[in-house]
Amino acid sequence: MTATLPPRFRQGASAGAQRSGGSAHSDADDYATFGEEAQGWSAASVGTWLRSPVAPYYLIAVSASVLTVLGLVMVLSASGPGSYLESGNSYTVFLSQVMYAGVGIALAVVGSRLPVRIWRKLAWPAVFVALALQVAVFSPIGWEFQGNRNWILVGGRSLQPAELAKMAMVVFGAGVLAAKRPLLHKPAHAVVPMIFPFGMLLVGLVLMGHDLGTAMIMLMILVGMLYAAGVPGRWFVGLSLVAVGGVLYFAAGSANRMHRIQTWIGGICDSPHVDGCFQKVHAEYALADGGWWGVGLGGSREKWGLLPEPHNDFILAIIGEELGLPGTLTVLVLFGVLAYACVRIVSASEDSFARLAAAGVMVWFLSQALLNVGSVIGMLPIIGVPLPLVSSGGSALIAALMGVGLLLALARSLPEAQGRFSGRASILRRTIAAVPVAATAGRARARTTAAQSATRAGSSHKETPAKRPSRKSAQPNGPRTTPRRAAVPRAARRPGGRP
Repeated sequence: MTATLPPRFRQGASAGAQRSGGSAHSDADDYATFGEEAQGWSAASVGTWLRSPVAPYYLIAVSASVLTVLGLVMVLSASGPGSYLESGNSYTVFLSQVMYAGVGIALAVVGSRLPVRIWRKLAWPAVFVALALQVAVFSPIGWEFQGNRNWILVGGRSLQPAELAKMAMVVFGAGVLAAKRPLLHKPAHAVVPMIFPFGMLLVGLVLMGHDLGTAMIMLMILVGMLYAAGVPGRWFVGLSLVAVGGVLYFAAGSANRMHRIQTWIGGICDSPHVDGCFQKVHAEYALADGGWWGVGLGGSREKWGLLPEPHNDFILAIIGEELGLPGTLTVLVLFGVLAYACVRIVSASEDSFARLAAAGVMVWFLSQALLNVGSVIGMLPIIGVPLPLVSSGGSALIAALMGVGLLLALARSLPEAQGRFSGRASILRRTIAAVPVAATAGRARARTTAAQSATRAGSSHKETPAKRPSRKSAQPNGPRTTPRRAAVPRAARRPGGRP
């Protein structure tokens, strides 16, 4: 089955057909036409492509892939010294992260192919599974690390249910709010059952494990999805007061958290030897050492036992040290691209579940990235959340890639994009069709080329009424057809009779 060519290919094909006297053209002609038009890329052509229905899908796929690959490379670089010290193998953490990435990518591919109606049906099973896993944290299979009890041991490996609970909260919240859309102006329907009991149960269980950072992200997801659902704005005043009050209460209940807040607002971290400033100051050292262009991939000095958690919560500091300002800005730009694609899905989708789910994943990724980056550069107290898709951590990476799979499924479901992805066109042809070209200039060039071809065809018919040879007769080894020579005077001929 041959894929339908985009309009710009059809225009180039018609012009080529006129040049060849109406004969059929090959795929090479289509790609040649694409190459000619691609030379006219401009800001206007890129803007035109960004407004196309397939743009969100490719933006999500490319930005998430680059972030994941960059994360694997930086985990390999940042974890080497610590991994060798602990296990005698510099690749232990990296290989584990590669395995988790493989699982996450497989789940993302499967999730991207699921219809939106299947995702909607997974809402209730997902929230019950998330609750069961979070309760298991306090069972004998639960595991405590650095004062936080948020892991369970399964088959010799640790799993953090709170990361999977974020994904479950997005799917469940989108399903519930989409089903109750006409009734959301009533407080009871907006709160039950998304906020109470399920949202509060999940957040409460996470707080019982002393993971305030993850609980804050889950609260942001709830509030963001309620806002996207169109809940009256005056309600957010009360919700915000309750959320801020709860965060302050749990922060005040921990001496470690209060010490972090005091060092953040006190301005006392002028040396790593000051109590509570070691990690914060060494993160700043790493960014300062990197400067504009970085010290080179693998050349970090802070990862050699100076900066705690260099491959996890503070991997952005190692990126800044080794890749410089371009590396850190690339990470921020890629998250911006993800956010733009999510906004496109929210604005273009006709399905309430799709809009709310895209908004939930966007709030999840952006709020977590904001807390992580703020902690690294010193704009926020150290909260202890990973950078999505980049930091080391199997549960976080798998959950984030599942969120990417959901976004890809939502992008494929956009009304004008369904026809583009439902055909059996080759991956190469679909990708070429998605690349931005100078549409306006391309159409103008196609019209000009068609007019010139028509003019040449008309003049050739007048001058040479004989029928043009077919392509078979024009082969290199076939008979050669030459135009009739003009008459030459006898005196100018050579003795052999040839002019």
